[in-house]
Amino acid sequence: MERAEPKALRSGVLPRLIGYRLRLAQQVVFKDFAENVQVLTPGRLGILVLIDANPGLTQGRLAEAVRRDRSTMVAVLDELEANGLIARRKGEDRRTNRLWLTRPGRTFLASAMRRVYAHERHFAARLSAKERAQLFALLDRLTAPKK
Repeated sequence: MERAEPKALRSGVLPRLIGYRLRLAQQVVFKDFAENVQVLTPGRLGILVLIDANPGLTQGRLAEAVRRDRSTMVAVLDELEANGLIARRKGEDRRTNRLWLTRPGRTFLASAMRRVYAHERHFAARLSAKERAQLFALLDRLTAPKK
């Protein structure tokens, strides 16, 4: 005779693991982002924001900033360039490319950011200003380089 599954699934140690809890939160936020922002993935949108804030940024420095290896970054930049959102220009030497948003890229980003801000307000409303500041401070501590 088979045992009936319990109504509530036991989580074991999972709720006490930081990585597990961060992943659950990320999944909820990313799902809402996909449903309501709908323009690009959060990672690709972040890349556009960084290029916009740092015109002429090198591909290598961008890869470091988003913690991606350079080969992965090339494929993402190829896609953004093919979509007319960014332009690559040769840097000081033949190995270096510098990045800029195109005019359509700036227009696209401005439109996308209106949706991003609405998405952020949706989640920010769940926390007080003090709680948001505390959350950011804690996340900064988790992501800071080891001393």
